[in-house]
Order: sequence, then structure tokens, then C-alpha cells
Amino acid sequence: MKENKYDDPGFFENYSQMARSVEGLNAAGEWEVFRSLLPPLQDKRVLDIGCGFGWHCRYVMEQQAASVIGMDLSEKMLEQARLRNNGPGITYLREAMEDIDFPPGSFDVVLSSLALHYTGHYDLICRKVHNSLSAGGHFVFSTEHPVFTAMETQDWYYGTAGQRLHWPVDHYQDEGRRVARFLDTDVVKYHRTVATLINGLLDAGFIITRVEEPKPSPAVLEKYPEMKDETRRPIFILIAAQKPSAV
Repeated sequence: MKENKYDDPGFFENYSQMARSVEGLNAAGEWEVFRSLLPPLQDKRVLDIGCGFGWHCRYVMEQQAASVIGMDLSEKMLEQARLRNNGPGITYLREAMEDIDFPPGSFDVVLSSLALHYTGHYDLICRKVHNSLSAGGHFVFSTEHPVFTAMETQDWYYGTAGQRLHWPVDHYQDEGRRVARFLDTDVVKYHRTVATLINGLLDAGFIITRVEEPKPSPAVLEKYPEMKDETRRPIFILIAAQKPSAV
């Protein structure tokens, strides 16, 4: 079984109290930008890798997609997804992202929100996603930004009075496993550079169509003022890519 902290009761309880867990996509500071990267979804077959509570699956079906499969390794996540965001056209599947094995051309759109930093097999997943997409299909994902994942501490440098002075970046070129502290738990994540993120897609055969490093919008900051420091450095990177159309 792959690394899966989300089925740990204590960790899951803390995760369930996060704003994005309680209120859904509108509480996610990056959602407005992520949504802008998605292609029109009407009548599309969609795969959501690392679907969590299923908020994206719900959104996809609200856009009149033909169907969506939400896959996640965590049974606790899927249990909540089935309770909160189920409905016609939505199928939830317990499976690790590394084990994607759908027939060629199964989907028109593949999306993934904040899941790929949990895998050490990014290149493999890019290839598998490319294979599972129809010609001209889209792959849109967010992951923790390399500036954020470079150091295991994933924390600010503080002044003597406890003020946040700056965000330290070191060992950026040293890619690989990190043990970060998240929600009072040691969680395994994987750091990779921006170049690796881009080149993994290019090597799999994708065309890069957009790259974003979003910050919370004024509306989000007004509702969640605790996010104000997220404007000082990128925490997420969002990439939109497309499988070339058949010649």
C-alpha cells in the first residue's frame, strides 16, 4: 500500500477541520485560477486524481460533464466524498495514483488538485495520464510549489519577536523525498524542481498551455485574512497541458 496518512484518525480529523474541507472549493485560495485552466466540461469524460472529499467531482458534473471518476487512496476521504458530493455520473474508486491503468483514450479531461507532491513517480503518472486521454485531451493539475517543498521545515524564518521575516529556500536542486510537518503529523512529500514538473509533461508527449503561481484573490483575503502571507511566496503551482490532436 502506498503512503496514506489521510486514513490516520488524528490526521484526518485535523484535515476535516480545514476551511477547504468544510466549505469546499470557494475556500481554496487557488480555485479561481484552477477553474480558469479547465476546458469546457460539457459532455466530457473526466478523471479526478486524488479526489479527496469530491468537491471537484461535484463541480465537474455541475458543468454537465458526461461522467467523472474520482480516485483516491484514502477510504476515509472517499467515504466523505460519497456523503457530501455524490450524484448521477460520479463514480468513486479507491486506488493509488501510481496504479492508474485505464484503456487508451478513456478520458477527455484529467485533473488533479494537490495530490502529485505525494508521489515519487511523477514521470510515470504523466505517461499514464497521457495514455488515458483522448486525442486533444487536457491535463490540469495543482501541486505544492517547489519553493514551498524545497525544505522539509516548510515554514517561515522568524524574527526575535516571532514575526515572519521571509520564506527560506535551500537544497532546491536536491530533488526527492521530504518529511514535512503538516497538521501536527509527519507526512512524506516529494520535492521536484519547476524544470522537472515541466519536462515530465513534455517527455510524456504533452503540450504545455499555461503555468500559474496563484495567490489568494482580494475576495478570498477579505473572507480569510489569515491567508495574507500567502501573497509573499507561491505555495502552489498550477499547470495546464494538452495531448496533441490526432494528425
